[in-house]
Amino acid sequence: MAEIKWFGHACVRVRGRDVTVLMDPVPPSSGYTMGRQRADIVTISHPHPGHNALDLVRPGFRAITGPGEYEIKDTFITGIRTYHDDEGGRRLGKNTSYLLEVEDLVICHLGDIGHVLTDEQAEQLSMVDILLVPVGGGPTIDAERAVEIIGQVEPSIVIPLQYRTERGDHERDPLDRFLRQMGVSDVTPQDSLSIRKADLGETVSVIVLTPGS
Repeated sequence: MAEIKWFGHACVRVRGRDVTVLMDPVPPSSGYTMGRQRADIVTISHPHPGHNALDLVRPGFRAITGPGEYEIKDTFITGIRTYHDDEGGRRLGKNTSYLLEVEDLVICHLGDIGHVLTDEQAEQLSMVDILLVPVGGGPTIDAERAVEIIGQVEPSIVIPLQYRTERGDHERDPLDRFLRQMGVSDVTPQDSLSIRKADLGETVSVIVLTPGS
């Protein structure tokens, strides 16, 4: 069983039986309150202030900040080079998308990706069960491009991130735009997602999480 919790913006915590992974820790200046976290592994997609609040993570973690293959506490993580824009990073710089293997699930956090996937990147993500994807536009992809990436990856579960909420990301598009693009009309937000491999369905499900603290 893996538990996935969203703290707002791009910050997600994934807990397995023996490991806790915190992805893109978010600072209070974002409007979100992550609180002081305990984690074994922290992944950073890029060094922008809204994604690397390492000072809020208790000492003792391993930080991963770029592409490569990593094995920490019997947990496999692959960092894949992507970009923050659709010009190869020339405007907004580089980004790392991460594949995380935990409790027999493959979870992908796209970070601040700013483009649809290349054929090679889509192949690398072909085994993804759960896709954590920005959908609110602004300096990253919007709803239309998010849906295009979902079509490239074909995950079982999609969890949208980085859209306008009452607490933050006020310059982004609201979630409704993405849900319309996905053809989803009835979604009840939940505090977290606890999931097993056996729970996955054959069609794509959209799970909306409430930003926690």
